[in-house]
Amino acid sequence: MDDLIRVTRDGRGVATLWLARSAKHNALSAEMMTQLEARARDLAEDSSVRVVVLAAEGPTFCAGGDLAWMRAQMGMDPATRRAESARIATALGALADLPQPLIGRLQGNAFGGGVGLASVCDVAIGVDDLKMGLTETKLGLIPANIGPYVVARMGVARARQVFMNARIFGAEEAVALGLLTRAVPAETLDAAVEAEVAPYLACAPGAVAAAKALLRQLGGGVGQAQVDLAIDALAERWESDEAAEGIAAFFDKRKPGWA
Repeated sequence: MDDLIRVTRDGRGVATLWLARSAKHNALSAEMMTQLEARARDLAEDSSVRVVVLAAEGPTFCAGGDLAWMRAQMGMDPATRRAESARIATALGALADLPQPLIGRLQGNAFGGGVGLASVCDVAIGVDDLKMGLTETKLGLIPANIGPYVVARMGVARARQVFMNARIFGAEEAVALGLLTRAVPAETLDAAVEAEVAPYLACAPGAVAAAKALLRQLGGGVGQAQVDLAIDALAERWESDEAAEGIAAFFDKRKPGWA
């Protein structure tokens, strides 16, 4: 089995989860999401880990869902397709449930599921030429499984600006929208991430975990009902003629009928 998610650790208790499918711009395949969920759950149980960094190999943080995997879903029966497409929701849930602080390190592009990954980070630092976008509606789909986490991060008012129109936006706007905490030049990205990591190492790890759990409760968090609603909404959209046309048009390298 290919190692699509790598974990590295340092002597301070900082673990880095690496998206390791750089040849495909870290597009989220089924196996990649399964591995991501498993690695996150392992880290959650590891008391020696005090901070987790979510990073990506190569020039792109995450190009979104793997289109070949999405195309394969078109041939599945509805129940199988629902279970398959829910993989990203469960992977994001595992990251969101980490008791340790999660720091995102973003470069290149973050589209679709990549925006979802940024949204579950407690702090997300991106390069100042980063491009982001919720591109699902161009394919006749909706940003459903990532939706609860995106809206929890941005708030409804800011999400309205980018949730439905598939518009690509830059790092400065991502900061204004609340998706990024800060945008920095590429050469200072690692230093900026380290500046977020270091303060936690002076704190009591149990207190940090308890504070994060309290914050989640005070903020309402993302509940299972919201996750199920989003999964069902995407399952319904997969049945539409627009979804079939959008996926087909992408692979045919043509504009869909509505464009």
